Amino acid sequence: MIKLADYVINKFAEIGTDKIFVVYGAANGDLVDAFTRTDKTSYVAIMHEQAGGFASEGYYKTSKKLGINIVTSGPGGMNLVTPIGNCFYDSVGAIFITGQINSRFLRPDPSLRQIGFQETDIVSIVKPITKYAKLITDPNSIKFELEKAIHFASSGRPGPVLLDIPINIQKTMIDPEKQVGYEGELNETVFDENKIKLEINLLIDDLLNAERPVILVGGGVKTAGGVQKFKEVTDMLEVPVYPTWNALDIATSDLKSYCGRVGTYGGAGRNFGIQNSDLLLTIGSRVSGRITGGRVESFARNAKKIMVDVDEAQLQKHLQQVCFDKCIKSDALLFLNLLEQGLQKKDYFKVGPLKHKRWFEKAKEWKTKYDPVKPQFGKSKDAVHPYRFMRQLSEKMTSNDVLVADCGGNIVITSHAFETKFGQTFITNNGNSPMGFSFAGAIGAWFGTPEKNVVCIIGDGGFNMNIQELQTLFNYKCKVKTFILNNHIYGITKAFQETNFQGRAEACGPKGYNPPDFLKICEAYNIKTVSLKDPADSLSVIDRVLEYDGPIVCDVDIHEYHTYEPRIFGWATPIEDMYPYLDRQEFRSNLFIEPVENWENPAMPDIVNPSKDGSIE
Repeated sequence: MIKLADYVINKFAEIGTDKIFVVYGAANGDLVDAFTRTDKTSYVAIMHEQAGGFASEGYYKTSKKLGINIVTSGPGGMNLVTPIGNCFYDSVGAIFITGQINSRFLRPDPSLRQIGFQETDIVSIVKPITKYAKLITDPNSIKFELEKAIHFASSGRPGPVLLDIPINIQKTMIDPEKQVGYEGELNETVFDENKIKLEINLLIDDLLNAERPVILVGGGVKTAGGVQKFKEVTDMLEVPVYPTWNALDIATSDLKSYCGRVGTYGGAGRNFGIQNSDLLLTIGSRVSGRITGGRVESFARNAKKIMVDVDEAQLQKHLQQVCFDKCIKSDALLFLNLLEQGLQKKDYFKVGPLKHKRWFEKAKEWKTKYDPVKPQFGKSKDAVHPYRFMRQLSEKMTSNDVLVADCGGNIVITSHAFETKFGQTFITNNGNSPMGFSFAGAIGAWFGTPEKNVVCIIGDGGFNMNIQELQTLFNYKCKVKTFILNNHIYGITKAFQETNFQGRAEACGPKGYNPPDFLKICEAYNIKTVSLKDPADSLSVIDRVLEYDGPIVCDVDIHEYHTYEPRIFGWATPIEDMYPYLDRQEFRSNLFIEPVENWENPAMPDIVNPSKDGSIE
């Protein structure tokens, strides 16, 4: 016989999760106490439940082991809603365990608001953002429910599950030999290889017939374990490849086929490659509005569009924002393996690369010519230019390092200026994109790969959101290197307000927001600090931070910088026409396709005190 709480923790140890993130409360007390009776796994005590959920995501994204979080009932579980949403939208395999009040005091009917203290129907709250959520009322179902949860979290398109376990159920003694396991299968894990091969044959014909093919790669390739195979196949194909923000460590900046970045904050290449294409192959990307811009019908408008995805719902044409001509249901790694075989059988490599050579070179030219990091950015003497700083950081980091980026303006800067290396891990949360993710996420990433250099990029606003985790950093001596891009405002919000509200900036600084002295706060937590104010010191400070053997926080003063360019203005133009706008003759000369109507006079934002060259004023 064994206590049910012990059985749960032992099961997590059995599947290889060696770190489990917890915040203690009475309703999860037995689960946390169970760690005292095993040496196969251990807990990490986080300061806030939301941060623990973010840490679980970072842990999964580096270790590829399920992220597991254990919290108490009521507010403990409710604080997990945001990280559960993170995991759902970004396909993160995670199991969230919530303690629950004694089942004797659970409300018998939804018409009653509450019976027990800190009673909350957390299952109903999170059902829309989980693959599976269940209240455990029968102790003899725990093996079945745990195995089902593990299977759902890790199979098909990974995602979060939640099990809600009342106190009295946790305390129950069970006989493991009498437990019944889960033997079900998910339909989404079954693929018709013969059908995929036929579809690939047609795809290869399309590639051979196309003049301007491109590939858009999303995070699904990484989820499937297909990063190395993707590199091998695209190196041979020699057609332009563009990553989404979730794929910056798949189609890295040093890849032979890499030709820039795409979307409403497109970056290198200004979206000319994908917009001029006549064949678009997407692998593992849902092709969100952040890629297409507001004028969805103008996205890759002259291209035949083919989508490869593991998620059946993504492939339903009536549910797609962008209507794809062909949809292939397949795991990304399986697809890439079969594509490689098909290309070799059809002798594609004797014809394809030569046919597409000039197009490939043109896409490379756009990437180089339209680099968001401009030479004049290095001339600033008064303040650190964040684009220049981020490029310098990318040059200093190695191919074995982990970068965890936050949201808002600093993720735009990172996407625009950080050039990834093959082998690096680049982590952010794109689907939900909560402020403060990267600091807690970096802690989880470090626990997942403590042998690697883990670097956190975060804004001053985001750092405020999870600043209490400095205590976790200190308690566990997490060797996370944190750079705060401190512009003393909510930068991307202020930019939005200047564009849309004639410069009226409310609740984003200085009115309504004024960040504290982060260095003093870090020092109060006994964390090593560095300040960077002089651009001339950037390289030496970066070296100092990266080489420090312990947790360290660097406050990078970028004044009130909030110019994130290039970008789409107001989602009113197609993504090839980015602000600041090119000279109309130059713009037209870059198009193989017809421009949209009124291209000669694109809408202009109402920006207060615009920067003429992107430099800091």
